[in-house]
Amino acid sequence: MGTPDFAATILEALLTFEGGEVVGVYTQPDRPAGRGKKVRFSAVKNLAMARRLPVYQPVNFKKPIAITELSTLRPDVCVVAAYGLILPQAVLDVPRYGCLNAHASLLPKYRGAAPIQRAIIDGEPVTGMTIMQMNAGMDTGDILLQRALGIGIDDTAATIHDELAKMGGQLMLETLSKLESGGLTAIPQEESKATYAAKLTKADGEIDWRQPALDVHNRIRGVHPWPGAFFMWGGLDPENPLRLTVQPGKVGPLNEDHVEPGTIVGMVDGHLAVACADRLYLTPNLCPEGRCLMDARAFCNGYLNRCPAPNP
Repeated sequence: MGTPDFAATILEALLTFEGGEVVGVYTQPDRPAGRGKKVRFSAVKNLAMARRLPVYQPVNFKKPIAITELSTLRPDVCVVAAYGLILPQAVLDVPRYGCLNAHASLLPKYRGAAPIQRAIIDGEPVTGMTIMQMNAGMDTGDILLQRALGIGIDDTAATIHDELAKMGGQLMLETLSKLESGGLTAIPQEESKATYAAKLTKADGEIDWRQPALDVHNRIRGVHPWPGAFFMWGGLDPENPLRLTVQPGKVGPLNEDHVEPGTIVGMVDGHLAVACADRLYLTPNLCPEGRCLMDARAFCNGYLNRCPAPNP
């Protein structure tokens, strides 16, 4: 049971499992997407169709027919990863071994919809994967297996996503291998250590340059590629600021001149430098709203050098 690329990677791993077979694939219903609002299949559905696996797409599990349909498959276990639907107890009770969830954090930290992004935004040095026995709560089930993954200073939500998806597939295979033999010890989560990773919105991408440069860097990394980091720049027209999307870069030298945070101060080491509370932030590329991505020098030539007055 899953929907996006993360879940498809785990499904790929499950298809190599020699101790059983995938009898059905559940994914969210097809929905219009993109500017053209064309109906697109989920990554999980595309993979399932390519492997000629039966696909099921209930809107939810509120109707008895959805539970009956699952029961007819007689699953020993349901593997869940980024499904996007809440599973009622009636679903959790269908498989002989219950439902196992691959969650992209070291539970009980970062329960919820955006564990990868929130961990990076918070500046965590380590994250990981958890395989848990699902219950009716939100990521509150007993922990079966966990594995840690370091977060590098240049990692983004995209790079950690891909690494954890691969790790999740391997960890789920280990879990399934030990499941029937009884080689797993279920460990209850410590509620006192639980934190929540709220779903991202577009507003989470807005940069507050008044923060220290490292905090700015963590946010830019955490919201890449979606929703993307941005700020409003009034260099050309203060009354009609331009929305600039910022690509991940690096923390630069000290803001020794105490320039106002948010001020674009020019080029440093081939990067565009923006003042933060303590240091400069260096980004290699920007994307003005409605335009293509451009490197720092192109932005300076096309925008910064046209400022009618000293850069505000």
